[in-house]
Amino acid sequence: MSPILQAHKLVKKFGGLTAVDDVSFDIREGEIFSLLGPNGAGKTTTISILSTLLEPTSGDALINGHSIKNNTMGVRKSIGIVPQEIALYDDLTALENLRYWGKLYDLNGPELEQRVAEVLEQIGLTERATDRLKTYSGGMKRRVNIAAGLLHKPKLLFMDEPTVGIDPQSRRMILDTVKQLNEQGMSILYTTHYMEEAQELSDRVGIIDQGKLIAIGTQAELTLQVGENDSIRILTDPTDDLTAITSRLQGFEGVSRVTVDENALTLITPDAESYLAPIITHVSQAGARIKSIEIVEPNLETVFLHLTGRALRD
Repeated sequence: MSPILQAHKLVKKFGGLTAVDDVSFDIREGEIFSLLGPNGAGKTTTISILSTLLEPTSGDALINGHSIKNNTMGVRKSIGIVPQEIALYDDLTALENLRYWGKLYDLNGPELEQRVAEVLEQIGLTERATDRLKTYSGGMKRRVNIAAGLLHKPKLLFMDEPTVGIDPQSRRMILDTVKQLNEQGMSILYTTHYMEEAQELSDRVGIIDQGKLIAIGTQAELTLQVGENDSIRILTDPTDDLTAITSRLQGFEGVSRVTVDENALTLITPDAESYLAPIITHVSQAGARIKSIEIVEPNLETVFLHLTGRALRD
């Protein structure tokens, strides 16, 4: 069976800036594939290319067998898009918004009404369907945004940072909705800079940074790239000079890498249990006032740190 999406050597340049740099990956049918990377990594530009909103500078992709360069209408009929920005009308109700978007997908009459009712049920907003969107919370608007992308039963759903800036309850509902859609057979391309979302949702993950896809695989495959290393996260007093402390830790036995994130140190070590005590002693002697310590086994954050030399939050 051919993948639902095959991207081959995608490049997008804006003048002297290369926003997407030789990106290739595929998405299998029924899979959740996440593009994980910091803000500005090229995630949204990649989505825009694949949804035919931007022409690639070079490269191509096949979606459901259709080329993004040579058959844009075939691609658009095969995909649903949940953009990062809310693409809805505040003065209309959820019902009116969805009817409007459904008609743009050539849905009409009983078929349109049935699909609108189904997606409203799916996002848990049937009882608020006749309320204007201006009365909705940001999280509720994002759920209607998802519903609009589902109306025409796409083969592949693009979800671009769908949980940014929303409350925890709405975020939880969106993540659960993604899982339910996938259980029903939906293939999903999900972009995020939240490591925990990629870990919870994804069958496979592509790590993207500065326009380049620097790693791809299952979580188990990716964490193998950092071997058996653990990470120790040490939260210190906000007034501590972590730059000076970091320089003292470079080359310290048991520490292979040190990064600073606000008032926290993250240290990569082959064995946190064995090296924790001497590391704490050394950090304290260097002048740090330790507030808390967390030991984390290899995860996607560790992989990103290992590949780029900086934390995913940077």
